[in-house]
Amino acid sequence: MTKRVLVLTALGALFTSGLAVAQKKGDAAKGKEVFEQCGVCHSATTGEKKMGPSLMGLFKKEKMANGQKPTDSSVLAMINKGKGTMPAFADVLSAGEKADVLAYLKTL
Repeated sequence: MTKRVLVLTALGALFTSGLAVAQKKGDAAKGKEVFEQCGVCHSATTGEKKMGPSLMGLFKKEKMANGQKPTDSSVLAMINKGKGTMPAFADVLSAGEKADVLAYLKTL
């Protein structure tokens, strides 16, 4: 019984911490500044593919390059975990910076 309570408590903490990041309202202007480091590999203003895909119109696309629908959680997962040549930014960007980048990406 104790293990079950611990597991449920841990899952609850993970779930609510994930919701806090997803629900935080980002600042697109700050996100544009943070995105400058992303701009080395990703274009934001043209369809040009650099090292990574263009992110212009990302949230208007049906699918991302990885085949997933672009949602806050799927884009955040990509930012956090990275994929292929894209490094993980989970420990590089704060939760606020990630929310700001999401807000900026939605303006593209």
